[in-house]
Amino acid sequence: MTFGGAYAVLGYISQQAVVHYGWISPEQMMDGLGLAETTPGPLIMVNQFVAYLAAYLHVPGLQPAMAGAIGGLIATWVTFVPSIIWILIGAPYIEKIRGNVKLGSALAAITAAVVGVVLNLAVLFTHHTFLHDMNGVDWYALTASIIAFVGLIRYKWGMIPVIIGSAAAGYVWKMLI
Repeated sequence: MTFGGAYAVLGYISQQAVVHYGWISPEQMMDGLGLAETTPGPLIMVNQFVAYLAAYLHVPGLQPAMAGAIGGLIATWVTFVPSIIWILIGAPYIEKIRGNVKLGSALAAITAAVVGVVLNLAVLFTHHTFLHDMNGVDWYALTASIIAFVGLIRYKWGMIPVIIGSAAAGYVWKMLI
């Protein structure tokens, strides 16, 4: 059970799947996080991606694709069912909870902690993007990020053109190396 939405959970998932269990590599986790950012619902996308890869790579006795599909389905089930149950059970009490000052203070403290968890995910994402495989700075990723950031903030470039331009530039860069 978590507070703070998808980004609070994604840091935990990343730590468990990469560091604690070693199911996937940091680069694979970055791929999953990047994939999730292209769609609504990043939590379910990352859960499915991590579960698929973990099962694909580590379940003996099944064809990898079948193991991955089962892992992805299980991740979908355990992501949605508890949430739906909590909503159905808790919905009648939400208005009563909103008026509780002590609970409101506790939730404010939890919100502050969630900001730290989300910041941790941002640091992890930045670290693995710019220091890929610990072989030094990825100068292309750093330069592309700075150009996109300056373009968005200073020159007010639209998000869609930046995404398309970044994808095209990344594709060309990968073809050149």
